[in-house]
Amino acid sequence: MTGTASVDLVLDVERAFPRGPTVRAALRRTLEGAHVIVIFGPSGAGKTTLLRCLAGFERPDRGEVRLGDETWFDSATGRDLPAHRRRVGLLFQDYALFPHLSVARNVAYGVRGHSRAARAEKVTAALRRFQVEDLADRLPAQLSGGQQQRVALARALACDPRLLLLDEPLSALDAPTREQLRGELRQLLTSLAVPAFVVTHDRNEALALGDEVVVMAGGRVLQAGRPEEVFARPADPDVARIVGVETILPARVVSVEDGLAELAAGGARLTAVAPSGVEAGAEVFVCIRAADVMLGRAAAGASSARNRLPGRVTRVVNEAPLARVTLDCGVALVALVTARAAEELALAPGAEVVASIKAPAVHVVARG
Repeated sequence: MTGTASVDLVLDVERAFPRGPTVRAALRRTLEGAHVIVIFGPSGAGKTTLLRCLAGFERPDRGEVRLGDETWFDSATGRDLPAHRRRVGLLFQDYALFPHLSVARNVAYGVRGHSRAARAEKVTAALRRFQVEDLADRLPAQLSGGQQQRVALARALACDPRLLLLDEPLSALDAPTREQLRGELRQLLTSLAVPAFVVTHDRNEALALGDEVVVMAGGRVLQAGRPEEVFARPADPDVARIVGVETILPARVVSVEDGLAELAAGGARLTAVAPSGVEAGAEVFVCIRAADVMLGRAAAGASSARNRLPGRVTRVVNEAPLARVTLDCGVALVALVTARAAEELALAPGAEVVASIKAPAVHVVARG
C-alpha cells in the first residue's frame, strides 16, 4: 500500500474449535496510513485465530472479511480468497527467517510475481528502507535480535502489502532485548504507510505499540479504543482483570452529588467521579490501579486526594525498582511504590499507613 488513502475493513467472523473456544468477533474500521491496532488478551482468547482469519490461513465457519472494495471471505457466497492473493505482510513471533538463506534471499522470498530485475530492485529498496543493506550476505544466525526483526519486516513489506500482521513479534526474545526492541518496533511501524495488526498478551507492548487496542477473552471482543482509555477505564471487571487492574471491589452507590459518587465498599468509603446515569443504590464495581494509590505515614498531613484510607500492611513484594504492597483498609487494596519509598516508610507486614487515592482514579463500572 502506498500513500495514506483510507480503506474500510470489515472483519465479522465465527470459528468454532472442538477443544477450544468459539471465536465470534466483529471489527469494522476505517484504516489510514500507519494506524496500529493491537489485539490484546490472555492465551486462548482467540487473538491469533482472528489474525489467521484475516490473513487467509484460517477459514471461518461463517461471516465475512472485506478490505475496501475487495471481498476476501464470504460464507454466504462461498468466496475465500487464498492467502497469497490478499497482499498481506506477515511477521511471526520467531521471525521465521530461513536459516540457510542470506538476508537478501530471505527478503527476496517475500517478492513474487515479478521479473528478476524487478525483484532485485524491490529487495534492494527493502534492505535500504530498514537499513540492513550491509547485512545482505549474512545468514540469520549472524544477526542480532534487532537486525532479525528489521530483516523480517523488510521481507513482509517487500511485497507492498495492503495490511501488515504481526503475531507476538517480541515474545521469543529475552526480557531486556524485548524492552529495547519495543520502542524500535513502534518507530518502524509508524514510519510505514501500511495499517498493522499486532497480536500480544503483554500489557506493556499493547500500550507501547498500539494506536488502538482490542481486548479479547473467550473468543469475544470485550472492549476497543485508545490504549490509555481502555487501560484506565475498563468497561467491566473482566476487562479490568485482563488489563491488569490490581484492585476490583464490589460496591454500592450511597449518594451522587455535584458529579461525585460516594461509595460503600466493604468496610471502606470511597469518592469517585460519578459515571453518567449512575444513581444512589446502584450496585457497582470499583477499579483502582496500584500505581494510583499513594502511601504515607498515618500521621501525615493534608492531601489533595479525596480518599484517605487508614490501613495496615499485610504483604510487601519486592519488584525492583518497585515494591507491591497489599493493605487491609477495610477492603484489600494494592499499592505500587518505589523500593526507596517502601524503605523510607518502613513498609512491612503490620505497619500502619494511610492510602490516598484521587477521585478520578477510582473507576466505577456497573455490576451485571
